[in-house]
Amino acid sequence: MNLKAGLWQQQTLKLAMTQELSQAIALLQYSAQELTAFLEDKVLENPLMQLENSTVKPMNPLIDRNRRKHQKEEKNWIEQIAERPFSLEEHLLSQLKITNLSTEQLKVIRHLILHLDENGYFSGDLNEIAESLLVEVELVEDCLAVIQTLEPAGIGARNLQECLLMQLYYQNPNNELAQTIITHYFVPFAEKKWRQISKELQVTLKEIQDLFDQVQLLNPKPGAFLREEAPSYIIPDAIVERTAAGLEVRMFDDSLPRISFNESYFKKFKDQDQQVSKFLQDKVQDYHWILKAIEQRRETLTRVISKIVEKQTVCLLKGMQYLVPMTMKEIAMELDIHESTVSRAVREKYIQTPLGTFPLKSFFTSTIQTVTDEESTSSTQVKNEISHLIEQENKEKPLSDQDIVGLLKENKGIVVSRRTIAKYREQLGIQSSSKRKRFK
Repeated sequence: MNLKAGLWQQQTLKLAMTQELSQAIALLQYSAQELTAFLEDKVLENPLMQLENSTVKPMNPLIDRNRRKHQKEEKNWIEQIAERPFSLEEHLLSQLKITNLSTEQLKVIRHLILHLDENGYFSGDLNEIAESLLVEVELVEDCLAVIQTLEPAGIGARNLQECLLMQLYYQNPNNELAQTIITHYFVPFAEKKWRQISKELQVTLKEIQDLFDQVQLLNPKPGAFLREEAPSYIIPDAIVERTAAGLEVRMFDDSLPRISFNESYFKKFKDQDQQVSKFLQDKVQDYHWILKAIEQRRETLTRVISKIVEKQTVCLLKGMQYLVPMTMKEIAMELDIHESTVSRAVREKYIQTPLGTFPLKSFFTSTIQTVTDEESTSSTQVKNEISHLIEQENKEKPLSDQDIVGLLKENKGIVVSRRTIAKYREQLGIQSSSKRKRFK
């Protein structure tokens, strides 16, 4: 090893990740909402940038006053139906108005309701609550029992097992078999280890199966229906329309604010001292870079989306069951860009089609080989075939994963392994054959 000091010249090729390049990459993967937030932050940093949002219109006091008066008289009744004016606490307390409870009981009940989680389960500690309120534990237990008598059935339960027990008792207080199985055999019952239960309780598998079907109809989260969630809206990044010439792609930029140059501000301060002049020059460069980055983002998105539409034309015309195999690597090679660029371009992006609005990522599927070497199918089509086979199967003798492998190869010419079938079945939320079995 040469450890002598000296000077040498060496040429190397490397990519320097500048701040501008890093931000350009980030801009590409931004959704419409994220890009809008980014531009709003930039406007705060750069006084030479202005946002012009096409969705915001100037207000005319005379016209808008009459319009608001007219709109106030004709409210949208559909929106009124969608509203949920009561919280879980208000819903439960409203049911206590007709009960003869003491002031102390109402005080404890109000405190207990505050310990209900978003699903309606009681998550507090009875002893701690009794100590903090300076009351007996027995009173707190009685008050919790009062809450558990309210609607929806199952509210105030301490766990899933108790929640199901309460709902079953509410439906039929005389169903002793249901109470016994859920109380003493909850885990094996949930795991469908029914033969042990059948043997010990001297009941048929059909009776246990009927109880299982009944439990499937119960609500494991009784308090969730009153949870208020803000609706989320999807803004498509592109619109695909059917024309006489075929499918036409149009980028949807109306939701994005337009940026413009603050010329008056620049002229007012450009002739100030050297420090101010340098600051303005930096902001001018920043403004032009933003314009260029947004245009590059739009161009890349247009190319990627157009290529997706070109390769998935049949799917967009007939339905997602006609999705053809397509990978990001394949799109990247055809567009002569990097695969990571395609990945960033489709992240959190949506496309509006004649059949509905879909995330761009949903059009990418892996390739599954068929018996014919020249043909292939997509993983989505394989999942659809698996679902169809399981729907048509004999429920008393359900198909195993190996049976599905054989049927796909024999009937559809699709070659997949048993492990792949198991993976796709789990992704579809379909249980194994032993847990799908039905009894007469």
